[in-house]
Amino acid sequence: MKILLAEDTTDLNRVLTAALVHEGFEVDSAFDGEEALSLLEKNGYDLLILDIMMPKKDGIEVLREMRRLNNISPVLLLTAKSEVDDRVAGLDAGADDYLTKPFAMKELLARARAMTRRRREYSANDLAFGDITLHADSFELVGKNSIRLSVKEFELLQAFILQAGKPLTTSYLLEHVWQNVPGAMDDTVWLYVSYLRGKLEAVASQVTILGEKGGSYWLENGGAWQA
Repeated sequence: MKILLAEDTTDLNRVLTAALVHEGFEVDSAFDGEEALSLLEKNGYDLLILDIMMPKKDGIEVLREMRRLNNISPVLLLTAKSEVDDRVAGLDAGADDYLTKPFAMKELLARARAMTRRRREYSANDLAFGDITLHADSFELVGKNSIRLSVKEFELLQAFILQAGKPLTTSYLLEHVWQNVPGAMDDTVWLYVSYLRGKLEAVASQVTILGEKGGSYWLENGGAWQA
């Protein structure tokens, strides 16, 4: 499972990252809101842990921006404030849960496990298409090099490979990958297609995802996708 941790206090960021990695998560760390948004533009995450009080952009601004882009990944807010208004603002902006500092590490890890619990069973078989392989045990996409995928990135690419060459409509993907989760919409699918296009490029693959926003998408082996 992939987590984005945005916490500007360096020591706390390092401690939380180490604890989450020890728990089995893959963690990308950000130290301000702009860095968090930059990472969100490139990657899908199974959970975001956002400190509310961050420089450049605070956690609520990051949350509002990702929800505006129809990114529905779960968000756990961290705050040093205990006022009701602060918690309400976060929940109104689309947070799924919050923790007030100081908190017990065991509680944060328990919340992270609960919020990333897999809701589906995955095929134990690796899948291959063209020059890529998708590893079911590690969620790795392997081409000339390899990269870890988030669960939703994995599920989406799995759907494309299992029905390679067949155009999959946005509505089909919402039903089968997002299982019609409230808040998931056409823009959500487009966002994750964009993530996967970037990941295919990152592993130097000739496989491309064709299709346009709101329509159908499919895999093609060879040739370059043009924006």
